[in-house]
Amino acid sequence: MKRIVIDPLTRLEGHGRVEIFLDEQGEVANAYFIVPELRGFERFCVGRPAEEMPRITNRLCGLCPEAHHMASAKALDALYGAEPTAAAKKIRELFYSAFFVADHATHFFVLAGPDLILGPDAPRAARTILGVFQAVGSEVAGQIVACRERNRELIQTLGGRKVHPAAGLPGGWSVAVTEEMRRRFEEIARGNVELALGFMRLFESTVLRRPEVAELLVAEGFADRTYSMGTVDAAGRLNFYDGRLRVVDPDGAELALFEPADYARHIAERVEPWTYLKLPYLRAVGWKGLVAGADSGIYCATPLARLNAAGALATPRAQECFERMFETLGARKVGGRYQPVHYRLAAHWARLIELLYAAERMLELATDPQITDPDVRAPVTGTPREGVGCVEAPRGTLLHHYRTDERGILTEVNLIAGTTHNHAPLALSITRAARSLIRAGTQVGDGLLNRIEMVIRSYDPCLSCAAHAFPGPGSIAVTLRDHRGAVVARLGGADAGTPARA
Repeated sequence: MKRIVIDPLTRLEGHGRVEIFLDEQGEVANAYFIVPELRGFERFCVGRPAEEMPRITNRLCGLCPEAHHMASAKALDALYGAEPTAAAKKIRELFYSAFFVADHATHFFVLAGPDLILGPDAPRAARTILGVFQAVGSEVAGQIVACRERNRELIQTLGGRKVHPAAGLPGGWSVAVTEEMRRRFEEIARGNVELALGFMRLFESTVLRRPEVAELLVAEGFADRTYSMGTVDAAGRLNFYDGRLRVVDPDGAELALFEPADYARHIAERVEPWTYLKLPYLRAVGWKGLVAGADSGIYCATPLARLNAAGALATPRAQECFERMFETLGARKVGGRYQPVHYRLAAHWARLIELLYAAERMLELATDPQITDPDVRAPVTGTPREGVGCVEAPRGTLLHHYRTDERGILTEVNLIAGTTHNHAPLALSITRAARSLIRAGTQVGDGLLNRIEMVIRSYDPCLSCAAHAFPGPGSIAVTLRDHRGAVVARLGGADAGTPARA
């Protein structure tokens, strides 16, 4: 059996590789998504004071420390029974919206841009951020750099640090907004709205008109019909900071709508001996293996899945772009909401719509008179026991669940990151894409393999955030080799190192 290996996977966070096995006829028999790293934060946080968690878990990776900081702060709210003040909630959401703008802009240009703007068949050496900057011109390149700089300024001002924030507290936030800050934040938000609208024009005028990308965008080989999940507000619209979790089936019918604190009643986590990433699935449907469809409990929590689940956005220009995307991709409205889109590369389009929504929401918050209220923290009086915090992170829904003793010392920690929710659908997409692209007699070149990487990048995975499961004694395989490469010893269980079948 012939084997094709993509190693390392590039332009994503963490370490991973793909192995594709061909049968005797040259057709794809199986494809495997392998993540060789283990972070284990869930285990080594046990025994620490719960109040340290916002400052510990924001070290999970360098891409999304703000998301873990926020989810952890919200888990502490619930743990200590401290409801944040109205001003604190708005400051948190303003801070978090700036993070979303900076993160989504970085993904679009740095990670996905080389594929979308230069094309999947561009020479490998040219598929870089410098290649993107040359293609879009110095003015746009300068706008991207300025976007990062001004949003990091807001994050540092409100969060205390540019990278690993420290302002989240149970019941509130440690930094109040002065009128001088507010005026600067309003200026930043207005710049973000203009930038987001420019990105949208660039996507629709350049990316959608590139034939090889437009073809992949609606390719059946790049589509998997799964359930979709995301956070919605009281009116059923997308929300990154707060709300209930809605799950819709592949046709758009609502399967569940629940408070994040009740997640364990709806989401089960499967542990397999061949992976450090757990495999969440919907309890109401059940685990049927790595298969798509309404009979399988596999669900997706990407930006596209969030739009599928929400059905509407709360800001006007983002809503216009949302409707244009669903209608362009042929989605019909049923019961007042568009039916889900399952083309995985459409997640890039959805990501830009979310970027615009975050920018518009920032402007609403920065011009809200209550944002300068100095009352930014509620008193903490409750005895700690259990708390769940949830936000929508750029890569998907992020859940932090803590249990403690009466002193607030952690006895149990469960973290479900966006990439964890998306683990099973990502594995499905890799196999489906490989089978659609590689047939008997196909010449497997760099452009073809890059198309398989493109479907992975559409999920924007953060493997460091997601690798926590430790399946048990003997599950880690260690191979000891001498200086000539000969195997001296093997340690670990027989199943260790067996890759994930996609």
